[in-house]
Amino acid sequence: MSDAWKDMPGAPAPGTLVCAADDMTAPTLGVDLDGFPLLLVRVNGRLLGYVNACPHQYLPLDWRTGNVLAADGVTLRCSNHQAGFDAETGKGVDGFGAGCALDPVPLVERAGQILIGGAEA
Repeated sequence: MSDAWKDMPGAPAPGTLVCAADDMTAPTLGVDLDGFPLLLVRVNGRLLGYVNACPHQYLPLDWRTGNVLAADGVTLRCSNHQAGFDAETGKGVDGFGAGCALDPVPLVERAGQILIGGAEA
């Protein structure tokens, strides 16, 4: 997993509380952690995190709508330009997403809470 997210302004430290696991009532959830944009994704039973910024124009993927998981259940769609990204890998699959990738952010789920993952978490 790339650690590029750690170089972003306001990147949260490992162990930072993101939200209660019960707050994630849809397959995707955008969260602002003191200015750090995070997108939570639950797909195929896995909890994944990405920097919530489309590499095409750096707008949040959920800028226009909350749930950005496409009907196929495996593609994240930027709500602004419809760029497509594989929900499990973050790799661009079509449109403005082709050739790009979302920056993954490690997450852990522990005791009903979702936290930023990493060596110290």
